[in-house]
Amino acid sequence: MFATFKLLFVYLALGPLAGVVGIPYTLVVGDISLLYRVAMWIANAGVRAAGIRVEVTGLEHVPTDRPSIYMCNHVSNLDPPVLLPMLPGRSSVLLKKELMNIPILGRAMRMGGFVPVERGGNRDAAQASVIAAGEALKSGLHILVFPEGTRSRDGRLMTFKKGPFYLAQQTQAPIVPIAISGTETMMHKGSVAITPGVARVQMLPVVEPADYATREELLRAVRQAIAEALPEQMKPVDSATT
Repeated sequence: MFATFKLLFVYLALGPLAGVVGIPYTLVVGDISLLYRVAMWIANAGVRAAGIRVEVTGLEHVPTDRPSIYMCNHVSNLDPPVLLPMLPGRSSVLLKKELMNIPILGRAMRMGGFVPVERGGNRDAAQASVIAAGEALKSGLHILVFPEGTRSRDGRLMTFKKGPFYLAQQTQAPIVPIAISGTETMMHKGSVAITPGVARVQMLPVVEPADYATREELLRAVRQAIAEALPEQMKPVDSATT
């Protein structure tokens, strides 16, 4: 638990201060870039304080000429703070709507163009999220999404939701599949205890939506790319791809 306390200390000591100073500054200058960089530094500082070392490979696969949709497997609450600071450029995130209610942090996320998603929401809510994500892409932001929709309990890759692939087809934004491993043993689902270790982030070759005739084919291609890059103990136990 000591690693958890160290991570929380960094976030609770620096996060509110960054928000109290950074949000008004951003409103005055009309540019959130500085606040975003500070937030990513704090996120990474907390991860490092917890004894987590991050190894990143495949950065050469990220397009430099247009915004991308990052799609990553999801095995731990540590995935976002481990992953986000490692992503080139500035990224929006598709995340649970409830997180937007967190004081200071929720306001900063709204200002940063993060996109709330209602779990089990109706069709109109889902379409609104896709539209908002499309607008974020048009503005030049990358989008990070965990297409499984929730964390895997055993670390194995689960089935993917179809919504993110509708977004990809609608915008024709390139998809950068990402395989993350290591975090599944550092913080298990339902626990707050952190075990220090090495988190591995592997960015994979781009998948172009235009190369696939249907959303289902696109989904299968991305899921297969991530599955093949994961360690054996994290690969899906079945052949389901939808």
